[in-house]
This record gives sequence, structure tokens and C-alpha cells, in this order.
Amino acid sequence: MDSRLEKLKEDLESAVEGMSSEQLNWHLPGKWCAAEVLEHLYLTYAGTIKGFEKVITSDKPLATRASMAHRVLTFVVVGLGHMPPGRKAPAMAQPRGLPVEQVRNELGAKLAAMDTIIAQCEGFGRQLKLLDHPILGPLTATQWRELHLVHGRHHQKQLLWLRESTTRQMG
Repeated sequence: MDSRLEKLKEDLESAVEGMSSEQLNWHLPGKWCAAEVLEHLYLTYAGTIKGFEKVITSDKPLATRASMAHRVLTFVVVGLGHMPPGRKAPAMAQPRGLPVEQVRNELGAKLAAMDTIIAQCEGFGRQLKLLDHPILGPLTATQWRELHLVHGRHHQKQLLWLRESTTRQMG
């Protein structure tokens, strides 16, 4: 597995390690709890795997042409490493109530499986756009990894904040 994604996996696991069920499910009104943040990440990894499975089945990249908006967003997120706040997750990546222990137990394996399938598709060409992201548009394998790293770090900060907040709230 990509060493930076491996470190992300460890950091995400560490962020929620030892949190009780009550802590994992605590949230501010209208915001996600830690369990939902984990599920969201899990769903993004599963969605990326599904997309790359289609690339493998098609035996060719499925990326379309990038619009100017795609290029700008990709530069901000992947190039600058900045996740713009307040953007709503695509429907397929919104939490839907999967059991938190299942998500917690499978998150690392899902991240590793995602990296493996991205590596497989990288064989089409390292600089080739392989697959469209629903918001950023067409990305290379390297850009997909970087996106998941930036996105994961963004949510790791949320998880750490939730951990700290629930510790203060619940003693």
C-alpha cells in the first residue's frame, strides 16, 4: 500500500481508538458524528473501488475531458491539498447507517483494496486520466491517491475534534 495512505489508515484508526459507542454517535445538530464520518470515508473508498472495477472491466480508462471548473477544483484539492469547507458529499458517499463496528473493522482493508485497484489501473499509464471523480472530474492514479489523502486528513481533523469534544462533554 502507498506509504502515505498506510499512515492515513493508522491515523484514522488512532483518532477513534477507544471511543465508546456513545462518543462515536455524539454530534452537534446538523453535523455528522464520528461514526458517520468513518462511514463516509468507507463509502468513498468503496465508490472508488467500484469505479476502478469498471475501468478494469472496460480494459481502458473511462475519464472524460476536464472542464475548467474541474481543473480549478483539482488544483485546489489535489495540487494545494486544501479541502474547501461546507461542500455537501455526493449522495453515494453520504452515511446511511451501516453498523459502526463493521465500518471500523473494514475501513483499513477497504482503503488498502482501493489502493491496490488504483495501482492495477495505473498500468494504463501513470500520467493518464483514468476515471472521473463526481466533483473533481478526470484524475490520474496519483491524483486519486492524493485526493483520498487530502480528504482523509480533512476528516481525521474532524474525528480528533469530535473525540476531544465528546471527552469534554462526557467527562
